[in-house]
Amino acid sequence: MRLIFIGPPGSGKGTQAKLLASRLHLLHFGTGDILREAVRLNTAAGKLAKPYVVSGRLVPDDLVNELVADRFRRDDRPERFIMDGYPRTLAQAASFDQVLRQQFLAIDAVIFLDVDDEEIVRRLSGRWSCPNPGCKATYHTQFNPPAQPGVCDLCHTALIQRDDDREETVRRRLVVYHQNLDDLLAHYRSQGLLHTVRGEGDIETIYANILRVLKEGGLPC
Repeated sequence: MRLIFIGPPGSGKGTQAKLLASRLHLLHFGTGDILREAVRLNTAAGKLAKPYVVSGRLVPDDLVNELVADRFRRDDRPERFIMDGYPRTLAQAASFDQVLRQQFLAIDAVIFLDVDDEEIVRRLSGRWSCPNPGCKATYHTQFNPPAQPGVCDLCHTALIQRDDDREETVRRRLVVYHQNLDDLLAHYRSQGLLHTVRGEGDIETIYANILRVLKEGGLPC
């Protein structure tokens, strides 16, 4: 089985992709994993990507495409896998289609985890963490609040919020996400691959819904 997971940041697609990969014995690929591996192996694309990784900058589309292509052209290319968060744009989808055709592989299904924007903002903007290197405990103002607001339960260090989790940053990320979403979904819908699953509820319920749509599509689960 070969799957692609699409969804907004904070939709839980990484959690579900890893769960599905573990239970169905599939390889789980996030672009971050492929990027870090390429840098570690010091491949040509990895060398180009390293400055972006070191500085924390966004890796350009064409370089991300090359990193993914390199991974699938290797002798140990994956046959059964889940792509988590890639492709993100129509251009990336077209590039990945070409790579798969070259390797005589085909995607079986694309799972779109649909979550309302306000729910995403609530999930991400409520996250806080302990900056103490020996602790690094994480909290959520609604789902897992500290006993004393703004203070770590374990080491009593003042909690911090990552810039990526600030509400204004989350909303900007969602704007970019929506700019690319419609074309990406249309691309996979036209191929008969797209399945939409609501990404709200407990983890096992969402997982069961994903299995249901895959089975309805005739895929062995």
